[in-house]
Amino acid sequence: MKLSIIIPTYNESEHIDHTLSILVSMLKNRKDTEIIVSDASSDSTAAQAAQWPVRVIRSPKGRAVQMNEGAKAASGTILYFLHADTIPSPDFADDIIASVKQGKQCGCFQMNFDDKHWVMQCYGWFTQLPLAICRGGDQSLFVERSLFNAIEGFNTTLRVMEDIDIIERLQRSATFHILPGYVTTSARKYDRNGRFRLQIIFGCMHLFYWLGFDKDIMADFYSRNIS
Repeated sequence: MKLSIIIPTYNESEHIDHTLSILVSMLKNRKDTEIIVSDASSDSTAAQAAQWPVRVIRSPKGRAVQMNEGAKAASGTILYFLHADTIPSPDFADDIIASVKQGKQCGCFQMNFDDKHWVMQCYGWFTQLPLAICRGGDQSLFVERSLFNAIEGFNTTLRVMEDIDIIERLQRSATFHILPGYVTTSARKYDRNGRFRLQIIFGCMHLFYWLGFDKDIMADFYSRNIS
């Protein structure tokens, strides 16, 4: 089995070197992994990423589009979608491959934030629960390529909530597994938007999604309220 790690980026020049330095170190000398950066940036992200032993591809902007483009470029039998400001545990590749060998076709890790404030640690604790409102792209996502292709990948008409949408569709075809390991993601959005305010906005986004709000209304609400 081969694992393809796909990282969508948009103007991540401040974070991409840190993320790739850790990933490259974790995967050193492995022949069963590859890293693909699917970039839509207007800054130096692509040039910085190209300095590392990864494949950088150019994509139209939009996380769903970028992840689909990364999947097309990938050669792995397992796809692993990871945000540019999220760091998996050192054993993540072995954990994913072992899980797939056990018949687990898709799933995610639990999540911690890099902010030790009790509120942020509480938010992270909830990611162990098998509830849709506790899911999100920051937890990363692994999926067998055959299953990803069968559900036709991410919905590129969605500018937001593409992570919840794909998990919902995966669960119609397979069991979605929450692995015992953790990823650590940046709390930068909470720093900019407020720990409680941002969580309320995310809650509203989930509510709008489950109520079937128009996708453009949801995207506009997100862009107007989150910096």
